[in-house]
Order: sequence, then C-alpha cells, then structure tokens
Amino acid sequence: MVIKILGSGCASCRKLEANAREAVKELGIEASVEKVEDIQGIMAYGVMKTPALVVDGQVKVMGRVPSVEDIKKHL
Repeated sequence: MVIKILGSGCASCRKLEANAREAVKELGIEASVEKVEDIQGIMAYGVMKTPALVVDGQVKVMGRVPSVEDIKKHL
C-alpha cells in the first residue's frame, strides 16, 4: 500500500502525515508513507485544497486533517 500526503509542508500537512503513520502503526499493515510537496505533483491528482490523503493513487480526503480513526477507515 502506498500512502501519499499532498501539501506544501505546512502544520496541517505535518499533522496529516503523523496521523497517517499512526494509523498504519495501529493497524499493523505494510505501507509506505510519502510526502508530495511539489505543486505539479499535487495538481496531478486534481487536488485544489491541501492537505490531501492519497491511498494507492486515489484521493481519499482533501482540504482537512482527518483523525487517525478516519484514516484507518480509508486504509
């Protein structure tokens, strides 16, 4: 599983990354968590509001920081 955090590196983006890593840890699954900070890379997903959570190429959440429990539902 590939999880991507789309965002410029702001506080919300860092919080989303931390929440995603915690969700993966709590579920005990094998997944890589990657950050995409390049605006072209973010726009390639059609995301207009960051932060955004992408799981295996699909945008699951954008424009807000989901909780660890919310992220676990998307994984």
